[in-house]
Amino acid sequence: MQGLNRRKSLDSVAAHGTAGRLRPTLNGPHLVALGVGAIVGTGIYTLTGVGAGLAGPALILSFAIAGIVCACAALAYTEMATLMPAAGSAYTYSYVVLGELLAWIVGWSLILEYTVVCSAVAVGWSGYAAGVIRAAGWPVPEALLAGPGAGGVINLPAVLISFAVAGLLILGTRESARITVVLVIVKLIALATFIALALPASSAANFEPFMPYGFASMDTAGAKRGVMAAAALVFFAFYGFDAVSTAAEETRNPSRDLKIGIIGSMALCTLIYMAVGAAALGASPHEVFSKSDEPLAFILRSLHHPFAATLVAAAAVLALPTVIMAFMYGQSRIFFVMARDGLLPRTLSRVSARTGAPQLMTLITGAIVAVIAGLLPLKDIAELANAGTLCAFIAVAICMMVLRVREPLRPRVFKAPWLWLIGPLAVLGCAYLFWSLPVATMRRFFIWNAIGLLVYGLYARRRSLLR
Repeated sequence: MQGLNRRKSLDSVAAHGTAGRLRPTLNGPHLVALGVGAIVGTGIYTLTGVGAGLAGPALILSFAIAGIVCACAALAYTEMATLMPAAGSAYTYSYVVLGELLAWIVGWSLILEYTVVCSAVAVGWSGYAAGVIRAAGWPVPEALLAGPGAGGVINLPAVLISFAVAGLLILGTRESARITVVLVIVKLIALATFIALALPASSAANFEPFMPYGFASMDTAGAKRGVMAAAALVFFAFYGFDAVSTAAEETRNPSRDLKIGIIGSMALCTLIYMAVGAAALGASPHEVFSKSDEPLAFILRSLHHPFAATLVAAAAVLALPTVIMAFMYGQSRIFFVMARDGLLPRTLSRVSARTGAPQLMTLITGAIVAVIAGLLPLKDIAELANAGTLCAFIAVAICMMVLRVREPLRPRVFKAPWLWLIGPLAVLGCAYLFWSLPVATMRRFFIWNAIGLLVYGLYARRRSLLR
């Protein structure tokens, strides 16, 4: 297919006219907050229990494996982001290194990832919001508190939070980043409170047997269980640092701040997850808290800390919108760059003269997320986000290795250490995690990309600026 080998020039990848360029307003702390805001969210607050049900106490090992794979990918992202400080993340890197068609597949997969994550978190948040509405006795019909798949008409809270987050992003990148910083601090205080109260109550008996379902992803009672099955799931709780790389073009000092943002957020969150996982597994038998939809608050209540449990749950409700914000930010930027390249309608690449943000694209992104969150049942497709992310991570690691061979003398602000260990480990680790996903998830991922190839062949290929 024409376009397979059509590549952007590395030297000109960041060269865009004033009208089509994002305004640099972010620094290192903003990027760390963006990364932590995306990483620490639904995953640690809910998937700790689900993962424990799949791996038992060996969930700690699942967190470590997912963290190692993500750390390798984070190093690759850091090298590529500092080498190409332009918006678009894995899509842009693939366009320069692998060609237009593969870049389209990566971008199409990122669209799937970010949309599903935003919608899933919006629905999760609405569950807590609906509980508050019912407890307060507000006269809101039940049909407006759940989508058709859950017995309602429309999930109104999910729709409203989607548009609220989009509105914050439309105000400007710097303004939304400041709000993210505050909410991230709230999340970290809540998790620190949980660790401080749960860790002293740890019992060694709760860690035996350590690996009740084995290591490999195996079918047990009609479901995949084991350390790797849990790692493929809790992987969802780790990624988010890739959203930092989408902010490269809006970073004041990319060579310094991108390293701080990507590696800093990944390292901080890995430590947090290991500590929270150890505290949870030690304080309560995994068979008990794995059945709860709010495992951290459940454990605190079982330890007779009802007020702290309420605070942790409240912090989750307050801070979950930062996850929506980070991924909606990344989604709008991927759409924006693909439109700027001509693969989507060019009108979508316009930026505001006042804020420097792509307001139209952000509004459209918010509307898409709101429609999905308000109407569609997301339980069966949430793992699609993992599939799209794993595809992007593999592409970035390959881009790093190919470019090292193709242009070994090009100056690099940051070079990933142990290239031929880190690169292959990222590729093989992500591929194994992808293989550990449910078969239905992999099938839906390939169907999504088949649709994407059709769109590329009928529209994007003919309108590409590189044609």
